[in-house]
Amino acid sequence: MNKAGGIAMGGGGGGGSGPTTAAAAAAAQKQKALMQRVETDIAHIVDNFTHLVNVARINDTPVRNSQEAFMMEMRAARMVQAADSLLKLVSELKQTAIFSGFASLNDHVDQRIGEFTQLAEKTDSMLARIGEEAAASLKELETHYYSSAQRTSQTLEP
Repeated sequence: MNKAGGIAMGGGGGGGSGPTTAAAAAAAQKQKALMQRVETDIAHIVDNFTHLVNVARINDTPVRNSQEAFMMEMRAARMVQAADSLLKLVSELKQTAIFSGFASLNDHVDQRIGEFTQLAEKTDSMLARIGEEAAASLKELETHYYSSAQRTSQTLEP
């Protein structure tokens, strides 16, 4: 019966402070509340079913039978309410599972964005270094070209 622990939650015990521990504490509190709701609803269903079976015996007096019929209707209505509450709880658990899946997906996307940002910064610095080296090499080549003997001899021979 104790299967509500399957709720996927992002984060998890890091250093002991910060948003991850707060999220973990909130998740544990929500899980405890959901388990209490499950146990309460199931207890109501079992209790009302037990009373329904106990009241369902047939007596001879018509007044007694009408009272028992009323009790049976009341217990059946309470069982339906408890079952409806369980169905709402199942729906809420499904939504929690879906949204926590999106939360973990968003965490993964944020992590990948960070990795790609670091890679882009590394690439930018590498391109800047290559540009500086190319500029220095070009300046050195220009210096050699303008001071070369072949260049000076070509400019003197017109």
